[in-house]
Amino acid sequence: MNCREALPLMHEVLDGDATASEAWELRKHMTECESCRERYQRLESSETLVRSMSGFASGFTAPYGMTDRIMGNLPIKKSSSWFNWMKRHPAISVAVIFMLLMMGSLFSTWNGDKELVVKGVDLEEVVIKGNTVMIPSGHTLDGSLVVQGGELQVGENVNVTGNITIIDGTLNMASTAHIAGQITKIDEMFGWLWYKLTNFIDVIR
Repeated sequence: MNCREALPLMHEVLDGDATASEAWELRKHMTECESCRERYQRLESSETLVRSMSGFASGFTAPYGMTDRIMGNLPIKKSSSWFNWMKRHPAISVAVIFMLLMMGSLFSTWNGDKELVVKGVDLEEVVIKGNTVMIPSGHTLDGSLVVQGGELQVGENVNVTGNITIIDGTLNMASTAHIAGQITKIDEMFGWLWYKLTNFIDVIR
């Protein structure tokens, strides 16, 4: 046994966890090693002192009211002002959380809306080829038309009685085409979010 192996074994012997053969090996080593013998004696003295202090502490009783005085002098942990505001305004807090969740859902929808989407009341005159949506020349489209993720081509002398909305796409329109409503192009995410929110409000009204 060397000194490195002897040190952890000293603690096991002092704690009473060592076997008889391990204790015998340690004592044999200490008869030949003065350094380990002195170290063991210091550890033994320290453990005896700790045990005596533990016995003293277990018999100690704090004076009456001392615990209450110490606890009363401890600083009071202040709760978050934001948390207090939420507790005072539960309805507004729920509305804010709902809006945050809805905005997160809309953000994810914007990232996922890359396919062509065509919406309208009257789509019989609309021709779709790949990502291109065409209103052939000389036709009339009743109502509004929404094209998302594609190109809208409006031919000559086309008449649209409603609005045209282009989301994340392009619009090519002949100069003789007539649009009764508004033409709205939404290329940025915040504009698209506003469009979605206004549609949502119109639905729940």
